[in-house]
Amino acid sequence: MESFVSVLSGKEYPLSERIHIGAVRANIYALMIRENPKLSGEGYISLRELAMYREQYITEVLSKQIGQIGEVQRTVIDAMENETLLSEKLARGDEAELTSAQRLADRVASFGGSWTFISAFGVFIVCWITLNIFFLRNVGFDPYPFILLNLILSCIAALQAPIIMMSQNRQEEKDRERAKKGLHD
Repeated sequence: MESFVSVLSGKEYPLSERIHIGAVRANIYALMIRENPKLSGEGYISLRELAMYREQYITEVLSKQIGQIGEVQRTVIDAMENETLLSEKLARGDEAELTSAQRLADRVASFGGSWTFISAFGVFIVCWITLNIFFLRNVGFDPYPFILLNLILSCIAALQAPIIMMSQNRQEEKDRERAKKGLHD
């Protein structure tokens, strides 16, 4: 595998991580120069090194603006460092605190609001109607106007709505807690 040597650290990295030092933003380049005065504007550095300096720059800026870095700011910096989505990181952090009923409510809300659920339910309804009208000659177990089907749909809606509302209420509670943490940090 081809590699290159970073002008910043002198370490060898794969070519896929190579970035020209001239492509680095001025503020981050200034930070690099501050720590490495002999660094010139020519050569290549690795993406890992660039990510490290980006994190250091953001930490410095937040420290100057806020005074100290709180939990919310640290979460943002960690998400950038690990190149993960912030929403995924926040959701994973809250999973450990959930009860089994809350996890179930989240799964039901997630599935109930998906195209998979809508498609599956559409297929179920079409099969129900087709079976009763065409195969059972409209004298089957639920002839037209499909009273049993309406009862089933009503029951599902009556159960699904409060479960989805529980999940939404819990999400609002999490958002309020995050907002409070953000204000206090």
